[in-house]
Amino acid sequence: MKRIYLFLIALTLFSCKSVEKYNARRNTAIAPEKLRKDVDFTYEKLQEFHPQLYWYISKEQLDFKFDSLKTTITQPLTPVEFYFKIQPVISQIREGHLSVRMPAERYDRKGLKNFKNKTGLFGRMNYRLENDRLFVVENKDSVQNIIPGTEILSINSEPVSKYVKRYSALITSDGKNQTFKNRYLSDAFFSLYLLDEGYKDSAQIQTSYNGQIQNLTLKRETKTEAELAKEKEAQKSTADKNTNDYEALTDTYNRTFKFISSDSTAAYMKIKTFSRLFSKRFYQQSFEKLKKSKAEYLIIDIRDNYGGSLAEINNLYSYLASEPFTLIKPAKIVSKSTPFKTNFFTNTSAIGYVIKGILYPGILTAHLFSARKDREGNAFYNTRENKVTQPKPDAFHGKVYLLINGGSFSASAIIAAKLKNDKRAILVGEETGGANDGTVAGFYSYQKLPNSKLELPIGLLLVQPNINFQNKDLGVKPDVEITETLEQVIKKEDPVLDYVKAEIEIIAENKVGRRK
Repeated sequence: MKRIYLFLIALTLFSCKSVEKYNARRNTAIAPEKLRKDVDFTYEKLQEFHPQLYWYISKEQLDFKFDSLKTTITQPLTPVEFYFKIQPVISQIREGHLSVRMPAERYDRKGLKNFKNKTGLFGRMNYRLENDRLFVVENKDSVQNIIPGTEILSINSEPVSKYVKRYSALITSDGKNQTFKNRYLSDAFFSLYLLDEGYKDSAQIQTSYNGQIQNLTLKRETKTEAELAKEKEAQKSTADKNTNDYEALTDTYNRTFKFISSDSTAAYMKIKTFSRLFSKRFYQQSFEKLKKSKAEYLIIDIRDNYGGSLAEINNLYSYLASEPFTLIKPAKIVSKSTPFKTNFFTNTSAIGYVIKGILYPGILTAHLFSARKDREGNAFYNTRENKVTQPKPDAFHGKVYLLINGGSFSASAIIAAKLKNDKRAILVGEETGGANDGTVAGFYSYQKLPNSKLELPIGLLLVQPNINFQNKDLGVKPDVEITETLEQVIKKEDPVLDYVKAEIEIIAENKVGRRK
């Protein structure tokens, strides 16, 4: 025990030194010839591991883009500067899961404590991008009395349009989709800003509301003892919190279920992300309630759900199916050996090494039995989700409405495509940000560029829903297209949900009329 204690002290001291070393390297310029080698390394690894690299761009086009990138690197660049050169090229592959990671500034224990004990700078408000302009749509804490609908014009004298242009070049959806970028950037704008500009305790912003220009100062405020106690209490788990996957940071639930009609004939289920945490219990309890209630309509809302677990969406579908089904096709991989090149121990803490070391033999065995080749020599990886699944005894057999938008990505697009193909749900809203015909994700090979040390996670599995493909390089199209306006978002109106509620009421009235 004493040796472990001494080891942990040494590790802490090393970590502090490691933070200093990392931050110094992050701000040190690298010779152009070394950065050009990183460009070559990136393209070589993409060709080695990515199972569908030329899905949305031809090899000739991508060759040209990487060659052109190298010709622009003529001066030394820091890793951050290099990131803003290479990521826009990666984004043109048009694979939403594929990106180089921005080298964020790191903090020691004291710095992290400072984060924890202070309020957010920009994170206390919600935003929406509209025509490359940034608007506040919610201000729960009444920060500086900023009214929802206010446009942020500049930050520390830099126009917001500069950052929108800078960050837009980093983000891509799957294929030709146009709905994802604005949705994602609305959520991620100030996370990218923090990574880009670093931690700040205050910021000067210029705003505009109804033509009135204001200059305001945003500040991080030290949390009171009461606020810290409330946060600590919120983090305590309860059966209800666990089942609905409570998020203490936002004081919201990841999953919610409720009846929205007085006679319990219509129910509403909101899923913010397919996190898998406690999901089995949530679906079991929710569909038990549905069965007991004799509900006829179920609305499933996966708007702004960026995806997550295939196991969770497979389980959800089993509560909607009336016969055995297969969620996805066998996942294509580059070769049978690909799953063994995941760099499983990359970026792992000391404790993580111990845990992963225990799990690793089982993972290797699973890879060994899951990878296979067909007669044509193509390699595939089998998962539980590409095998036949039986419907649950409590499966719902009524009418299903699925609410989608540009923020419905990855696993959300997979289940949306499957439900639409099988005619099991009516899709209402906006084209999904994730592709109709699948995506490249699953598990990853974590590469590190040798000179800039930028990290490049490469998805190894081509995950495709078990459907008839459309081959249009687009997201899942809704059956009924409804797009909310900025004004509706500010007023907290929901035209998509309102449409479905009205549709259910019309159906119910018609049923009553037929009985008469």
